[in-house]
Amino acid sequence: MHTSLTIAALGLCAGLCNASSKLFHGGTIVAFDSDSESLRVIRNGSLLVTDDRIAGVYESNATLSNMPNGTERIDVSHQIVTPGFIDTHRHGWQTALKTLGSNTSLAEYLLRYGEFAAQPNYTPEDVYIGQLAGLYEALNAGVTTTLDHAHHTWSNETSYAGLNASIESGARVFWSYALHGVPGYSYSEQMANFRDMAQSDLLEGSPTELGLAFDYWSAGLEDELVEEIVDLALEHASVLTTHLVSGPWGFENVPSALHRYNILNTSVPVVFSHGSYISASDIQLLRRTNQYISITPESEMHYGHTHEESFYIVDQGSLGVDTHFTFSTDILTQARLWLQHARYRFYNYIGSQLEVPTTNPMSVAQAFKLATRAGGLALRRPDLGIIEVGAKADLVVWNARDSPALLGWVDPIAAVILHASVGDILHVTVDGNFVKRDGRLVASEYPTVRERFLASAERIQAIWRDEPIPVIEGPASSGFDQVPTRQVDSQRGNGTGYGEVFI
Repeated sequence: MHTSLTIAALGLCAGLCNASSKLFHGGTIVAFDSDSESLRVIRNGSLLVTDDRIAGVYESNATLSNMPNGTERIDVSHQIVTPGFIDTHRHGWQTALKTLGSNTSLAEYLLRYGEFAAQPNYTPEDVYIGQLAGLYEALNAGVTTTLDHAHHTWSNETSYAGLNASIESGARVFWSYALHGVPGYSYSEQMANFRDMAQSDLLEGSPTELGLAFDYWSAGLEDELVEEIVDLALEHASVLTTHLVSGPWGFENVPSALHRYNILNTSVPVVFSHGSYISASDIQLLRRTNQYISITPESEMHYGHTHEESFYIVDQGSLGVDTHFTFSTDILTQARLWLQHARYRFYNYIGSQLEVPTTNPMSVAQAFKLATRAGGLALRRPDLGIIEVGAKADLVVWNARDSPALLGWVDPIAAVILHASVGDILHVTVDGNFVKRDGRLVASEYPTVRERFLASAERIQAIWRDEPIPVIEGPASSGFDQVPTRQVDSQRGNGTGYGEVFI
């Protein structure tokens, strides 16, 4: 067991008598052994949660009579208990744009839906209620931890709106303030706003933490400004994140660019979103400095910022969602897509040599670890994404007893990764507190949030529906030509059309 977890466990045991405790008993627990970095399945086991930590993981023959006074007992017989999923890349504020970008390329996204396109039309209320509704959606899907690249930081008001919503959601959010060159809000104003947040008591008692996001490591900014941002991250941020979409896209936020500023060898973890076109030398630099990429399979397939190199750095990889307004909000889908994509890729390589593959390239256990443990390691939080004594009590209970999709399961990891859906999630806890129970979100204010969100979404969507789809021609800002793809038509005949968009 990691030393930090051992110390945490000892602290828990010292205060059991005065703590709030829950005992999940009788279920199949997907636990973890951090000494061997291996999963451990406990059938008919039990799990004791005390306050915000896991205080005990018990085998089926354990005596459970000596529990803390007032322990709440939750029967999870025939159900599966896993750690909560960890999403290491998301833009939570964009919820109101849902279904508008169903056929979007990344080139179109940047012009139509991204941070600069949205700035003139989003109010602080739109940011707040979109962020809150989006986080409730994620919690409902078993995503207990989110690294949010918060690029809605267009003013003090919109910045606070996203942070306040994150805090109020009850989710574990690494809310990372984006420092960027937006009109009317200078870098100095943004940094002052971030410092005010860091020095306030807003985050006390909340699982939300402050991070920083910055995408301009090779954009020709003054070194003094970049160094000030690095100092700000070292002083106040629990994580630093950046979009790495290299190659023809030109977002050269590669590890070597950050290494110029000595940020990779500090105590602050750095998460590189996507990792597209990362070079071999930068891959090795990630390994040497123990930094991670966030693979967002559905996003990268949807938008076209491919991730061929990510297959070779999965040992320094985690999973993210990215723009949840465009596709799935849950990490389970990302794990399944990445697992089958990896299988397809390496099977196809053998087949192209006119040979027959005899082994499977990637296991369900590896996909499960990417969705849980790897995210915790990316954030340098070994107490996240696992079930082990001393770890944070961020849990998902799957209704494996009653779900038709899970009927007859034997392997709990295969059941979750390949057969389960969000609809099979019975309970979710963050810091030991229920955020979803008996299949429903517990937030009493959710009906009000829903109505406020729908009002905001109606206004936002009306604006975007009236905006013409951009015609993209000529070279990109990187200097490379922008060209249309071949479009696939499922209807026989020529000129039958790409298909309607029903918005």
